[in-house]
Amino acid sequence: MSTETREHLKEKNRIVIKIGSSSLTHEETGDLNLLKIERLIRIICDLKGQGKDVVLVSSGAIAAGRQALGGQRRPQTVSEKQAYAAVGQARLMMVYQKLFAEYNRIAAQVLLTKDTMTNEVSRYNAQNTFDELLNLGAVPIVNENDTVSTHEIQFGDNDRLSAIVAALIGADLLILLSDIDGLYTDDPRRNPDAKFVPVVPEITTELMEMGKDTAESGVGTGGMAAKLAAARIATDSGSDMVIANAADVEIVHEIMSGEERGTLFMAHTNQDFDLMDYINYQY
Repeated sequence: MSTETREHLKEKNRIVIKIGSSSLTHEETGDLNLLKIERLIRIICDLKGQGKDVVLVSSGAIAAGRQALGGQRRPQTVSEKQAYAAVGQARLMMVYQKLFAEYNRIAAQVLLTKDTMTNEVSRYNAQNTFDELLNLGAVPIVNENDTVSTHEIQFGDNDRLSAIVAALIGADLLILLSDIDGLYTDDPRRNPDAKFVPVVPEITTELMEMGKDTAESGVGTGGMAAKLAAARIATDSGSDMVIANAADVEIVHEIMSGEERGTLFMAHTNQDFDLMDYINYQY
């Protein structure tokens, strides 16, 4: 694939970045990886310095709560997860506020539920809130409001939530940072013959069927099926999407510089796009 395919990413001005729990924590302990978080914030602040709008969809509340409460195992019940999230969301935002302040930037917390998106008035208000925060130069930090969600994961995962946010705010690029390099024809951890797919011009039914839930970490929830569902929402709404490995968060800068990193899903705006259809659809 020629680098020209990626050149247009340099011109993206409204960007949503999603990072998962497994990418924010140390594998050995499950504790927050503060060095990686700080590096990501520095990159986001640099993008802000270029005049770009950036929204960060961040997992990690339950993991942060587990750390704060001294839990050694992943919570099993809904009530456990909600309790961990109640503690962890405050701690996670404290970390973000402190680190963003070091670069003279303001972080804003936005907690969403599926009900927020399915209710027309709430969805409109959420959109206005995002627009105002971005106009004020703040960086919205988005997560699902696990504390009050009535199901374990209402959106399915933060991959899908980030795509919904991208569609809601009219983003032109969504970057999913995960523990994989991008899309493969099969799970490369199980099949050594799996081939990497650098670019996806259009999402087909066959491609959606190729997705498999391959999440194996103790803190993450989203697999490739979730990422393909997110890609469909994002690209149909008119946003390019890149899946990339969060092992080194400098990859965000490389993506924005037009380098060939991760899998690029090309936007192909669906003229009949209705966000409600995608929120309710079960992939």
